[in-house]
Amino acid sequence: MKVAFFSAHDFDKGAFDAYNARKGHTLEYLTPHLNLDTASLAAGHDCVCVFVNDTLSAPVIEKLAGLGITLIAARSAGFNHIEIEAAKKFGIAVVRVPAYSPFAVAEHAVAMILTLNRKTHLAYNRVREGNFALTGLLGFDLHGKTIGVIGTGKIGQVFAKIMIGFGAEVLAYDVAPNVSVREMGVSYQPLADVLRKSDIVSLHCPLLQQTHHMINADSLARMKPGAMLINTSRGGLVDTPAVIDALKSGHLGALGLDVYEEEAELFFEDLSGKVLQDDVFARLLTFSNVLITGHQAFFTTEALQGIAMTTLDSISDFEQTGDSKNRIRGK
Repeated sequence: MKVAFFSAHDFDKGAFDAYNARKGHTLEYLTPHLNLDTASLAAGHDCVCVFVNDTLSAPVIEKLAGLGITLIAARSAGFNHIEIEAAKKFGIAVVRVPAYSPFAVAEHAVAMILTLNRKTHLAYNRVREGNFALTGLLGFDLHGKTIGVIGTGKIGQVFAKIMIGFGAEVLAYDVAPNVSVREMGVSYQPLADVLRKSDIVSLHCPLLQQTHHMINADSLARMKPGAMLINTSRGGLVDTPAVIDALKSGHLGALGLDVYEEEAELFFEDLSGKVLQDDVFARLLTFSNVLITGHQAFFTTEALQGIAMTTLDSISDFEQTGDSKNRIRGK
């Protein structure tokens, strides 16, 4: 198939070109994000390959259909940026990468916890300036602490296992409890109880209508004073202004974000020479107990290889059979 590959970066090209040598698709790498203004770049292609910051609203999908696009291949697990019902209406199939490396995201969440707890990001800068004082760098043992896991799919399961390895007590909330997670000794409890009891809460659930802003002023108020919140899942799970208020009051002890609700114009770009226009994001950067990374939790060699393999396999399956096991069916 001829594939218009939007939001392309050099790291994409290496992984996709290596595996495409076996598949034989024609990949045209395009740096712009897919949106209504750039959709015309898909002309002459059969498929668009998109990432989390591409916009696939109903008008964009209608335009793609008019250009002859028959397949949208999301090189991500999340698909909240795609209007699935619009794709069905215009006869465009949608596939995704349901799993690539759950270890990548789970391990990044742990790295954020360790950094925020032991304040290694602050210590690094101090030492480089010749300041070896320990004032303000006090952390706590993870051993014996209570960790709340919200969402226990493959990533949440790996994260829970790592936390058990630290000697922590792990509580979980999920609308569909994972038997394997329960067998590890994790206790499933109502969301309110998980928030109330946990020293650290880590989000590993998809962004759906019912999970949008699940972390808000009310849920933050239920959390243990001084608790840490980690989000390596989807930015829309968190009401950012509410989190800022909780940080200002001191009720929220620390925050780690690899995702941000308005990240589309920020993440994956080098904006070092520009003034940030997002005042909410700029406010987050003023807190010493906030750690933000630019949607890099997935970013390991193994994950990139897995994403490329699953995406190109799905494209090949669709080309040959008109379907794929990774197809999103919608309602």
